[in-house]
Amino acid sequence: MLVVTASCTGTTSALGGTAGTRIIQPGAPGETAQAFDTAELDAIEGLDYLEADVRFMRGMIPHHGQALDMTAMVPARATTDGFRGLALRMQISQRDEIRLMERWLAEREEEVPAANLHWMMMNGDIELMPGMLNAGQMEQLASATGREFERLFLEFMIMHHEGALTMVQTLFNSSGAGQESLIFKFASDVDADQTIEILRMRRMLEERR
Repeated sequence: MLVVTASCTGTTSALGGTAGTRIIQPGAPGETAQAFDTAELDAIEGLDYLEADVRFMRGMIPHHGQALDMTAMVPARATTDGFRGLALRMQISQRDEIRLMERWLAEREEEVPAANLHWMMMNGDIELMPGMLNAGQMEQLASATGREFERLFLEFMIMHHEGALTMVQTLFNSSGAGQESLIFKFASDVDADQTIEILRMRRMLEERR
């Protein structure tokens, strides 16, 4: 719980300005409470993005783009509505996230990847991002039907999701990266959502072996 207090008029904060409201964050049992001046919190909110953040967003767009190509195969090839529902949820969330990433880059006047960049990666023109399928694997998936398609889809999408988790980990392991508020929330959401989906897909895969 945060406790808000007002500082004395005219006192000076550690940042060199006139102190305003102070926020007290109680520590864990046995630990000292921490006090933050609102000016300090404003400075934290204003953290800028880094090149590692840009690389993450640029790389995740084609990564998501390939996932959309994979989910687009499901309606005509899957055997159950439950499987189609899984793919539809992925399709909706990843399409929305692509829009978010494109908007984030455009608002910061950073280059937005071409819509077909994932195809250039699959064809070997550009290095694949972690977990992405190569052209042969995509052809293998497209040629399968029924339960064989479902098995391949789950195996490949688990690999694909694990690649996304690797990209998130790389971001957070980069010094100073992943701190801008939207980047932090988006990357954390990707990590949480795709971890849950991996667990669900592994259960579904066991049913098809």
